[in-house]
Amino acid sequence: MKTAVSIPDPIFKAAERAAKRAKISRSQFYARALEEYVARRDPKRIKEALDEIYSTESSELDPVIARLQSEGLGREDW
Repeated sequence: MKTAVSIPDPIFKAAERAAKRAKISRSQFYARALEEYVARRDPKRIKEALDEIYSTESSELDPVIARLQSEGLGREDW
């Protein structure tokens, strides 16, 4: 699909240099950049990344931090 967008000059110039270094066309560069941007914000990928992290790392608070947080909250009647 062909489209027209407005891009600030500094970003355009940086993208031009990056596309040239990568030896790809401007269209390929923008398509890849948008594809990566969209993929990084995909809720499913974010969840998968978090699941991977928490499968190897404990999600429990450090006991000292947990105690300090508990003391800092104080007691309230609900």
